[in-house]
Amino acid sequence: MWKQFLMFLLLLAAPQLNAQDTAQVTAEQARILTMESAWNQAVQQKDAAGLKLLLAADLVYVDYDGTLMNKTEYLASVQSQGLHPERVVSEFMNVHLYGAVAVVNGVYREKGVKNERPYALRERFTDTWVRQGERWICVASHSTLIRH
Repeated sequence: MWKQFLMFLLLLAAPQLNAQDTAQVTAEQARILTMESAWNQAVQQKDAAGLKLLLAADLVYVDYDGTLMNKTEYLASVQSQGLHPERVVSEFMNVHLYGAVAVVNGVYREKGVKNERPYALRERFTDTWVRQGERWICVASHSTLIRH
């Protein structure tokens, strides 16, 4: 229950904006950026309940290695016993609004331990959000690995 309350607070909190001037960001763009940040926190904490609130039932998720996952598969990957993310952040995010659709692009960084080996990923991502009533949900996500 406290995780759902935390997720609710994250959804209401003001996001940290990296690539856009705060004065130029609309309230809807700010809401979406806040949900992107909440998504990162949920992944870092392996909070499937929090992720379920953000992701559409028919989510299409394409991982950096080309793996195609639905919502159930994505949630299972986040909760993998061998995965221990230590830091998950997005930077340089931009939100483009098209009525009831929003497209977010940016850079995603994740660092942690997977199968007892340290890892660090840097990916460019595109997330597609759809407004359903007063609520935004992510319907598609795609990332591409950025080689160092």
